[in-house]
Amino acid sequence: KASMGIAELKHKFMVVKHCEPAEANELLDFARRLYLRGEISLAEYRDLVRDLEKAGAYQPNETGEFAGL
Repeated sequence: KASMGIAELKHKFMVVKHCEPAEANELLDFARRLYLRGEISLAEYRDLVRDLEKAGAYQPNETGEFAGL
């Protein structure tokens, strides 16, 4: 089975949420939920995180430096 790419993740998001993701962070959060539910493998999750970060997403714990703004 081929690993899930961003296009497939986005399609799955739209099927589940009935709307388009507003930003890459929404897809990152969705991918995390799929991984935690066992719907995608760790390898797929890591690949999606890497690709989504390239697309501008960021992990919540990396935003601390902006918290005081």
